[in-house]
Amino acid sequence: MASEAAVAAGGGGVVKHVLLAKFKDEVTPERLDQLIRGYAALVDVVPSMKAFHWGTDVSIENMHQGFTHVFESTFESTEGIKEYIEHPEHAKFADQFLAALEKTLIIDYKPTVIN
Repeated sequence: MASEAAVAAGGGGVVKHVLLAKFKDEVTPERLDQLIRGYAALVDVVPSMKAFHWGTDVSIENMHQGFTHVFESTFESTEGIKEYIEHPEHAKFADQFLAALEKTLIIDYKPTVIN
């Protein structure tokens, strides 16, 4: 069995894909709902995408820098994220989604547990 350090260094192990979004002012609530449903639907068509969660900023610290929405996807590996990015359904969806954004920040990370 591989050590945690070896797994963290390679492509194996769960990877979280976090996207922070600020949508353009002209994006209607109906359009936003369509986009969120489209994002969530990718979990059923991209095999390496294992889970999807989203939410809106509820922080009282006012440090969101204008970002209003958080989208988190779970993948089986860094290779899984590559498959997701290259998947035709993701590519088609990403064109629509990114066009609706004023700004975005995307981070992929491997969750680490402190014992």
